[in-house]
Amino acid sequence: MGKLRTIGRRAFLIGSAAVVGGVAFGVYAARTPHDNPLIADLGAGEAAFNPWVKIDAETVTLIVPHADIGQGVAHMQAILIAEELDIEPGQYATDFGKPDAAYYNTAFAEEGAPFMSRDESGTAETMRTIVGYATKLLGMQGTGGSTSVADSFTKLRTAGAVARETLKLAASMESGVPVDQLKTANGAVELPDGTQMAYTQLAAKAATIDPVTDVVLRQASEWRLIGKDMLRQDIVDKSTGLQNYGIDLEMDGMVHASVRSNPRQGGAINGYDATAAKAMRGVKAVLSVTNGFAVVADNTWRAFQAVNAIEADWGKAPYPAEQAEHWKVLSESFTDELLDDEWRHDGDVPAGLEGGEVVSAEYRAPYVAHAPLEPLNAIVVVTNTQADIWTGHQMPRFVEDYIAKMTGLDVANVHLHNQYSGGSFGHRLEFEQIRYATEIAMQMKDTPVKLTFTREEDFAHDFPRQIAMGRGAAVISGDTIETLDLSICSASPLASQGPRAGLPVPPGPDMQIVSGAWNMPYKIDNLRVRGFRAPELAPVSSWRSVGASHAGFFGESFVDEAILAAGLDPMEARIAMCDYDVARKCLEAVAEMSNWGSPLGENRGRGVAFVSSFGTPVAEVVEVTMTEDGIKIDKVFVAADVGQVVDPINFDNHVKGGVIWGLGHAMNSEITYADGMAEQSNYHDAEGMRLYQTPEITVMGLENQTKIRGIGEPPVPPAAPALANAIFAATGQRLREMPFNKFIDFV
Repeated sequence: MGKLRTIGRRAFLIGSAAVVGGVAFGVYAARTPHDNPLIADLGAGEAAFNPWVKIDAETVTLIVPHADIGQGVAHMQAILIAEELDIEPGQYATDFGKPDAAYYNTAFAEEGAPFMSRDESGTAETMRTIVGYATKLLGMQGTGGSTSVADSFTKLRTAGAVARETLKLAASMESGVPVDQLKTANGAVELPDGTQMAYTQLAAKAATIDPVTDVVLRQASEWRLIGKDMLRQDIVDKSTGLQNYGIDLEMDGMVHASVRSNPRQGGAINGYDATAAKAMRGVKAVLSVTNGFAVVADNTWRAFQAVNAIEADWGKAPYPAEQAEHWKVLSESFTDELLDDEWRHDGDVPAGLEGGEVVSAEYRAPYVAHAPLEPLNAIVVVTNTQADIWTGHQMPRFVEDYIAKMTGLDVANVHLHNQYSGGSFGHRLEFEQIRYATEIAMQMKDTPVKLTFTREEDFAHDFPRQIAMGRGAAVISGDTIETLDLSICSASPLASQGPRAGLPVPPGPDMQIVSGAWNMPYKIDNLRVRGFRAPELAPVSSWRSVGASHAGFFGESFVDEAILAAGLDPMEARIAMCDYDVARKCLEAVAEMSNWGSPLGENRGRGVAFVSSFGTPVAEVVEVTMTEDGIKIDKVFVAADVGQVVDPINFDNHVKGGVIWGLGHAMNSEITYADGMAEQSNYHDAEGMRLYQTPEITVMGLENQTKIRGIGEPPVPPAAPALANAIFAATGQRLREMPFNKFIDFV
């Protein structure tokens, strides 16, 4: 009954969040499609069959509204449309399109409903439907949470099929041949006599008829593209330096700007002296901005030099000044008053903890920067009647709303031109470059202002991954884990991030405190996972895999300790305890891939970890060698299940990139605070994994799930615990705090 009460409370809070957001809807409104945003701008002879496909006499353009932040999502979206449209890579152009409610993310509902992803009960699915209605009515266009494939898989194939069948109807009307005698291939409709009518040739006619919406999607056995190895259309340009990112854009009459704001995040500025900067070559203006100042110059380098020449008197930080104080706050926040929620309670954990000798451990995960290769940048032009911005962002409609509120313009007169981004990892869910570029542009009306952050400013004003602490307690009876209790404490990333986007603080518990741990697939008689919400410390944000990046480390490290305390094999015990078939198959696959149980030799060890995040179960095995100079990571094996692999090559790259990201940050990356300021200022302070340290990585994509899932973030969480578990197997040294290089060297 207690579990039912908890679910009922969470369900109520999810509904309340929709009300707080201003949503009131009925079934009709929720099921009514959004208007096609392409219609308003169509020229003569252009046809737009739906929000994703536009054709004129020269070009087939596929709209790919999910932001491409390096994950290849523009390619993926286009492939899904092209699969049903019968058009080949290279025969179409892609465009991010204008931000619009029609591009709302249907998959946000999966993570927004407070149920395990494997829970497909009527209650869980109903709640996901309700949350989905809210995301639709709010027009929640966004890229994040590894949702792009899940959101696009059916939607974009349907868009391609609608365009295909409408073009066939247009060809029938032009040729007099019945539709059922027509075929499509290579961007053309084919008549029975072999005549080809190119889609571009049919655009004008198609523009005069209503789209055919009664379509049937093709079976997997008929797919030409999905599931096949492909060359991403952007790879050549990205590999040769031809791809333009936001930072590469130039405009006539453009000025260049850089900013500095209080390095104590959110602190005020008491004053500054810009005398020296104003006298420097190329400087056009020094302007005040929120909590800081900006320099406008004739090129970016001069703006950088001048902004760093300004002396400032910075106010105090609105959070503890020293790193030790942050850890102290967490340590003192495991209290009943700060219990965010008891996310899982199987059996009777308090009674179980009284039933024998307790194995216990404490874990720590630090603040970590996003640090994408492309620093924050934006170009903004503000006039008396409109505003335009060119930047890469994951929440495009939020950007337009944000600027509308800043400028007082109607949101209809604010236009985001979304760009390719050179990485994000959650960084481009924030609005710092938007705010400062707009503040400068408002003081320089009618002038294109290009703002570029220095790397040091980008580090200083990143909103890092939340700091977190975990405490585990277990009771072992013979060779059985009878009780396992895991408590996790962090500040709420959602409560910190939401208000900066202009959103109310979500009511109810924050799943990201415990994500990746509360849903562990193990059957243990007494199992409890609780989340504790610490008071807000340094401002934080979503970081690649969000809560699972720390909670997965805590959970899988402690499960490993409990298994070994019971005298069991880490892989065999996990498989035996696993009560979720999809997860078990991942573990079995990675055991076979890694030849688990075979002898490794002296000073070598294997570690395994399993974490499910954003609905994607991932099992990883890491092999290491203890050398005279430190730990060498030899091999990594990964098995992940996304339901359907769209592009095996891109899937493989995603997984390998996630593993390297997860291992590198576990090894040597953190953000620490001294005097209220981040001590790390550039890549020399946050190296990640070096090329010579990169292990051989073997990947297997499984397709046993009933739903389509993403792979951008899920390979990250298992990497750290698998590495820590491998190091223990090789050395007997248990690492419970990241980064590991505080305690051990890597070679």
